[in-house]
Amino acid sequence: MAKVVCVLYDDPVSGYPKSYPRDGLPKIEKYPDGQTLPTPEGIDFTPGTLLGSVSGELGLRKYLESHGHQLVVTSSKDGANSVLDKELPDAEVVISQPFWPAYMTAERFAKAKKLKLVITAGIGSDHTDLQAAMDQGVTVAEVTYSNSNSVAEHIVMMILALVRNYIPSYQWVIKGGWNIADCVQRSYDLEGMQVGTVAAGRIGLRALRLLKPFDVKLHYMDRHRLPDAVEKELNLTYHTTLESLTKVCDVVTLNCPLHPETEHMINAKSLKNFKRGAYLINTARGKLCIAEDVAAALESGQLAGYAGDVWFPQPPPKDHPWRTMPHHGMTPHISGTSLSAQARYAAGTREILECYFEKRPIRNEYLIVQGGKLAGAGAHSYSAGDVTKGSEGAAKFKSA
Repeated sequence: MAKVVCVLYDDPVSGYPKSYPRDGLPKIEKYPDGQTLPTPEGIDFTPGTLLGSVSGELGLRKYLESHGHQLVVTSSKDGANSVLDKELPDAEVVISQPFWPAYMTAERFAKAKKLKLVITAGIGSDHTDLQAAMDQGVTVAEVTYSNSNSVAEHIVMMILALVRNYIPSYQWVIKGGWNIADCVQRSYDLEGMQVGTVAAGRIGLRALRLLKPFDVKLHYMDRHRLPDAVEKELNLTYHTTLESLTKVCDVVTLNCPLHPETEHMINAKSLKNFKRGAYLINTARGKLCIAEDVAAALESGQLAGYAGDVWFPQPPPKDHPWRTMPHHGMTPHISGTSLSAQARYAAGTREILECYFEKRPIRNEYLIVQGGKLAGAGAHSYSAGDVTKGSEGAAKFKSA
């Protein structure tokens, strides 16, 4: 019997839903690059229901318990007395989502002597110390592509919200006003702007495709250059450095993985290279930025707006500067956990578990670390090292 510890976010404050606004989900056949959707042997949930919160349990309890395994589901993940820390010593599998990450630090790996597998239900495994996982021989996997389009749609929404000054305009309605001049004094058309992505992987490339109909000029920077056919199709300009891209772009969206090479890449120095009045979107990882430097750039006017749904740590302390800085469009980390995305990453998590317990190979595209080294998608996207330092600050969220 294996103990599986699953860390999920809390249920809605109004209680776990008894009904939903829509019936079911549209059927998606495959991802844009041809990769098939998750293919578990079965699922024990209804697609379109809330799976990512504690009561949803990722739809895993019936499957795991019917095979003799123990499932512990909790939202308590931060601080020395967390449920996660209490359960770690005899846990064989740890599952969490990027939106409410179980920060698997080197200290936690040292406690988890029986740990064999860490799963990200979603995409992005930077909340795991990948070097520690390699050193301990622990496999790390994530459900690649499961919520990439969800995040790309969120990027487009946030770009439009900032450029068109949507959020302050909406707030005037809520306050009972009709203050058109106040609304439009920071409102522009997206048409004709220069828009660039830092990284053009599954999310970045999808965002570029969604943005093309707005008649913008598209740019990208990536350590893996796209095929000529894609560059010609989207009329892309390729950049080899962050400085080159940010000097010409009116809108910059961050879509790269977090690892030691990208940590704090957006800082006071790099922000000086942005066009004055540029907009910055970040649905990748909060720790790509130095939070205080972004806030200062908004205060000075170097940035006209910043929007995103990723913070560091997660959840962020109540005094995090991004809560109160001007001209922002921040949300909790929700871009990749729509009900549509949850159905895919819950199914993918079960597929990974089935492979693990049945001693079948886990899909190569799902692998981040295996056999003491980066593997699969991890070898393409990450570098060895640790970016979990500072995650203990998440404990301030409820104590503040």
